Amino acid sequence: MNNKIDIIARRILGWKLNRWDRWYDHENGIFIHESEFQPEKELDHAMKIVKKLETFGYTYTAKDEKNVCFNGVCGTGETLAQAITNAAFELADNPAIDPGWL
Repeated sequence: MNNKIDIIARRILGWKLNRWDRWYDHENGIFIHESEFQPEKELDHAMKIVKKLETFGYTYTAKDEKNVCFNGVCGTGETLAQAITNAAFELADNPAIDPGWL
């Protein structure tokens, strides 16, 4: 499992690790396999992250197709989906942010 994606799934989306290759989404009562959530490759998966962060009060800003920010925390990538994922990871993997922010 990709560590970056796992951190996003667990810390931002609130999914619980159920098995080494899948999470449990308690809000929707479903299991999500690693192959079913690929935000770096699939824009609709990345936009799920954007929507969840917006519920926490973050503002999403796309500077262009390869550079996005959430309240000043930015990420870049070869695609928009990759840029969103990288910016979200910067938020989720930041030890300076209190873990209780979720």
